[in-house]
Amino acid sequence: MSGPAPAGGRVAVRADLAGVVPYGAPQLDVAVRLNTNETPYPPPPAFAERLAARLADLDLHRYPDRELRRLREALAAHVGVDAERVWAANGSNEVLAQLHLAYGGPGRRVLAARPGFPALPTIARSTGTAVAFVDLDAPGYDLDVDAAAEAVRREQPHLVCLARPNNPTGTSVSLEAVRALHDAGGALVILDEAYVEFADDDGLALLDELPRLVLSRTFSKAFRLAGLRLGYLLADPWVLDDVRTVRLPYHLDAITQAAGVVACELAGEMTAHIPAIVAERERVAAALAARGDLTVTPSQANFLLVAAEVDGLFDRLLERGVLVRDFADAPGTPRCVRVTIGTPEENDRLLSALEEVLP
Repeated sequence: MSGPAPAGGRVAVRADLAGVVPYGAPQLDVAVRLNTNETPYPPPPAFAERLAARLADLDLHRYPDRELRRLREALAAHVGVDAERVWAANGSNEVLAQLHLAYGGPGRRVLAARPGFPALPTIARSTGTAVAFVDLDAPGYDLDVDAAAEAVRREQPHLVCLARPNNPTGTSVSLEAVRALHDAGGALVILDEAYVEFADDDGLALLDELPRLVLSRTFSKAFRLAGLRLGYLLADPWVLDDVRTVRLPYHLDAITQAAGVVACELAGEMTAHIPAIVAERERVAAALAARGDLTVTPSQANFLLVAAEVDGLFDRLLERGVLVRDFADAPGTPRCVRVTIGTPEENDRLLSALEEVLP
């Protein structure tokens, strides 16, 4: 046990946090920002109009509903499940954090894919949860199901967390793989479906089949509401009971709850851009692959993982006003950048910049 804190001066941070770099992607003022997987189109005008009308009726001098009743009912109707299986928080990051607080912690472990969601190790570290990894096989970043199931048996994790589609690769594990990982041990299996609206299928059909499955989703991507910070989970009711024990008092404010209800009511309009994003994803992927000096991983999300044969692609693009996400030094993604699919004009700027910077 460490001694008492010294008098005066700066208080020492937890030993396991010393020297840790805070999570975050650069927020730079550039012409083309394709680094954080946001949707390039703002919400439809009907969203702001309806939300403004709802805000006038909010009792902001009172605390918000702790149980998020109206929001959970709206989410349940949108997804097609019972409201007792729905919980919400400030972005899917807080959903994952609450699950780690409830089922992780000191002496417990989460098993995750690598390369995978960069924020997950941060969430695990902040909750005192150890992390074990199962590596995806390059170049296609496929999950070896047998090896992953063996990792579950060997590591005996309390949580297994997989993104489907995966970030940063855009690839998707099969539903059969999810079943195998669920059945290999007794862990809570979290399927992070932040980009699922851009994919060919989702894990919803598995909820009734796999009792320890949790689906985590967000309004930041397909619903064009990254600035709102709203995420939710779908699970058996006992998961909600456990999460309630770790959520902060009144953790989701009244304005966010109202905005989420409106977004569900206007779900068709909020997500009407998805076919255009998918079409642009395929157009950009084909153009990049046709160059011959880039390797593009097939994606089910609204971004592409691109490997270059030269170093410094991130900086070369930034010099030309195109900001992408640099993964060159991350485990499993050497010389890679991740490119968000933007508007056709933004995507064309990316392609033009590549013509300039690559031989």
